[in-house]
Amino acid sequence: MLFNSFNFLIFFPVVTLLYFVLPHRLRWFMLLTASCVFYMFFIPEYILILAFTILVDYFAGILIEQENNKKKKKRWLILSLVANIGVLAIFKYYNFFNTNFKSISEAIGWNYGIPALEMVLPIGLSFHTFQAMSYTIEVYRGNQKAEKHFGIYSLYVMYYPQLVAGPIERPQNLLWQFHKKHDFDFQRVADGLKQMLFGLFKKVVIADRLATFVNPVFDDPTGAAPTSVFLATIFFSIQIFCDFSGYSDIAIGCSRVMGIDLMTNFRRPYFSTTISEFWRRWHISLSTWFKDYLYIPLGGNRNGKLKTVRNLAITFIISGLWHGANWTFIAWGALHAFYLVFAMFTEQIRYKMRNAIGLEKRKKLNHILQSSCVFLLAAFAWIFFRSETLSDASLLVKKFIVAVPLFIYNFISNEHFLWLEDILFGRTLSVMWFEVLVILLSLFIMFMIHRKQEAESFSFFIRSKPPIIRWSIYVTGVLLILFLGIYHNDNEFIYFQF
Repeated sequence: MLFNSFNFLIFFPVVTLLYFVLPHRLRWFMLLTASCVFYMFFIPEYILILAFTILVDYFAGILIEQENNKKKKKRWLILSLVANIGVLAIFKYYNFFNTNFKSISEAIGWNYGIPALEMVLPIGLSFHTFQAMSYTIEVYRGNQKAEKHFGIYSLYVMYYPQLVAGPIERPQNLLWQFHKKHDFDFQRVADGLKQMLFGLFKKVVIADRLATFVNPVFDDPTGAAPTSVFLATIFFSIQIFCDFSGYSDIAIGCSRVMGIDLMTNFRRPYFSTTISEFWRRWHISLSTWFKDYLYIPLGGNRNGKLKTVRNLAITFIISGLWHGANWTFIAWGALHAFYLVFAMFTEQIRYKMRNAIGLEKRKKLNHILQSSCVFLLAAFAWIFFRSETLSDASLLVKKFIVAVPLFIYNFISNEHFLWLEDILFGRTLSVMWFEVLVILLSLFIMFMIHRKQEAESFSFFIRSKPPIIRWSIYVTGVLLILFLGIYHNDNEFIYFQF
């Protein structure tokens, strides 16, 4: 079930109403049932995969806690991890590795007869698998008591707001909240609904409108002009942020309505001044997962620069593979690892250069330039993330680089708007300008909200205003979503594929 669908418009208020009407002892069962219904809107039989991993991890957690022998504890943990990673390996990575082994075998003249598997990737598989793995790891580490209530543990894995695209929660944050009784709180409900409204605005008004510009370019890299590629890359950088952070806002908001707090997943990442800060602000639940369960266990940055480079490379390449079974995602992860390594080795040089030209004394200008640089580096990397193949990515990279002098030439030669012809894609000029104006207006609204959020809670800011201003903001938001939103059956959230 999609958050931006009519089905969810019915599902959410019904489930929320039942949640507050039912006695506390029955709420877990209702939420678990609702989560099953929510998930089965996609491919119903795939709920059996969830049932399998839930059973394995539930009993593994209890056995890990009960076992005194450390080696036996580790065996139960390994069993749990193998079951979860095994499901990922079969459904997400089998065909990827099978295809690559077949190509290698054919190149060296071997006969390779292992067939590919015809199957659809279970939606949100990587998300709930990683959440389940964090549970057994935390029980093994002694940071979390094993959950004895099978229904509550099942709900931890299947909780519908964050089931298919996160945030990837830790058991310490979420499990205890299912045991606690949450009474109806008007202010909390209002804050949750406002966050949902903002998330929906980012998804249907900004992300889905930008997709109409982005998709034609990335679907046909050969026919796209360089200026189109440059603009589509910039647009995709904004699209993926609005799409994914929009999902997170809706998930966190609808959970907040019921009194259950999910972790913050995005913190205005394009305001970052370094790539490392970008990763502290982007998809926080996943970046901290890899930090705590992979990067730090590998040694982190504790054993010298060379091992730090190794650990960063491993972490980001695996992170890229987590996003998708394609060499493009591996290249995307490796590129971000390169950014971080380059920044680490050039930190002092860059500081001296900024100091020499006086940027260190001009804080605001320095911040704007650094944020712009981070945005462009992230945008360049998104080319690999969005491309279907490495050859497509290579072609798009070349056109992206060529586009910059073309923009300068067009400006100097007074051909300022020639690039519009490249991205019309069948639109009339009047429609094109309407789309551009809607995008600019929407981005301005989002930017102003994000800028305010850097200083204080936007919900608190709205509450401090007179009723007439508050309700004007609410009504305007709803009207913008209703009349400027794009609604198609195929407008899934981008991260559903992971």
